[in-house]
Amino acid sequence: MKSMKLYTNVQRIHNELAALGIGPDAALRVDQLTPFDQYHYFGTDAVDEALEVLQLQPGSRVLDVGSGIGGPARYIAAKTGAHVTALELQPDLHEVARGLTARCGLSSRVEHVCGNILDGAVAENFDAIISFLCFLHIPDRAKLFSACRAALKPEGVMYIEDFGKSRALSADEAKALAVKVQCAGLPGRAEYETHLAEAGFPQVVTSDVTGAWKDFTASRLAMFRTARPRSIEVHGQEIVDDLDDFYGAVAQLFQDGAITGLKIIAR
Repeated sequence: MKSMKLYTNVQRIHNELAALGIGPDAALRVDQLTPFDQYHYFGTDAVDEALEVLQLQPGSRVLDVGSGIGGPARYIAAKTGAHVTALELQPDLHEVARGLTARCGLSSRVEHVCGNILDGAVAENFDAIISFLCFLHIPDRAKLFSACRAALKPEGVMYIEDFGKSRALSADEAKALAVKVQCAGLPGRAEYETHLAEAGFPQVVTSDVTGAWKDFTASRLAMFRTARPRSIEVHGQEIVDDLDDFYGAVAQLFQDGAITGLKIIAR
């Protein structure tokens, strides 16, 4: 996973906080973190879209699969009062997330678990599952969606943001996806829906958001390059070069029409 540069030097969020004058042990508010802890597209606006679908209440149980450094989990817990289990495979992301959650005073509502959804790393009877740009890393969709189905209550709902395949890929595109995005294989939209149905999700609604994500990734890259001098001052050149390489690769894949953006609601 560490060939995907978004997931290297994840402690960089502490550099951003330091640049704001926030010390390493200072208490935090969720809104101080949201500019930096949302690794998916459109930040908390995207999470708010998920919340409209999920209709969570205080005490609802939510599983966030591939929770990164905990941004969506903290935001959901703070906004809705739900209890969120934040499942993250990578130990360094997990540890950073756990520390930030504690500093926000949310440890009673956000439980961080370091583990793999495919290995039964979480309990059952969740009201909802969310996953933002994580499933693209998991090629065994049958096992993945069966594990998600087992984790949900009978009337549970899953909200997914993910990549899909739009056409046959060139060798260079396939390599960029496999190495720089850690995505060994993608289903098309119809195949994705079939996988979910076969796993026990009879109601699946899929939206194509490729245009918005194409624009977002291009804009993200342009803004990152404009801010390069400031970013080097805060993070150092190695981190900035790594992120530039990753942002550039994803933007190019969208510009070339190699991948699609999908929002999926599965019940």
